[in-house]
Amino acid sequence: MTDAPRIMIRNLALGYGSRPVVEQLDWDVAPGSLTAIIGSNGSGKSTLLRAMAGELRPLAGTMDGLDGSVTSYLPQDSGIDRAFPISVADLAAMGLWRKVGGFVQIGRHWSGEIERALGLVGLAGAARRPIAALSGGQFQRALFARLILEDADLILLDEPFAAVDRDTTADLVGLVRQWAAEGRTVIVALHDLDQVRQHFPQTLRLAGGRATYGSTAQILSVLGPAPVPKVPPGAFRSGTVA
Repeated sequence: MTDAPRIMIRNLALGYGSRPVVEQLDWDVAPGSLTAIIGSNGSGKSTLLRAMAGELRPLAGTMDGLDGSVTSYLPQDSGIDRAFPISVADLAAMGLWRKVGGFVQIGRHWSGEIERALGLVGLAGAARRPIAALSGGQFQRALFARLILEDADLILLDEPFAAVDRDTTADLVGLVRQWAAEGRTVIVALHDLDQVRQHFPQTLRLAGGRATYGSTAQILSVLGPAPVPKVPPGAFRSGTVA
């Protein structure tokens, strides 16, 4: 178990300049909870995560419980140049900087931890490969290995499954659920409501600058039932698949 914080957000307003994106947000985040943040583009999902990660100053309101907690934040754009000449192990090892210091060379005694993290994300044996040789899904796996090594109490992820293949998504969702099972607080911004329904018990919905929070079933019920896939004409004949 970890020391995940109890986060209490009160009357929070977020935005850029004087233009608010999120207003009057009240939200209690229980330790060890697994929550999806949903909303249309521009509704404030990324803005809220940035504020919780300490990268954006609120326009108003308070966020109690974040000070002193170990927080990991993975934005949509990692900001890492894929052409930069570092290895997969080097990328994953960035997650150790909090433990060893930002200007200290990571010694060989950490190699076992790095290999373990890479194995957990399906990159066993890839430690020496350059990150430029990775596919999009493999690169995202390497970023998740970095998260494993950060060993945070609070994990904030912004669209972590976008533009990756189905197998990678399944593996990374499994890690997210495992982190929550370990008592870590995990908050994930998502656009895929099917993923939200299947894997996230709690949901915060942002719309029109306001927020609603509750069980995923409750929040998504106001959006209507899940869409039924359309079957092309002629796909079925006499009860058999054509």
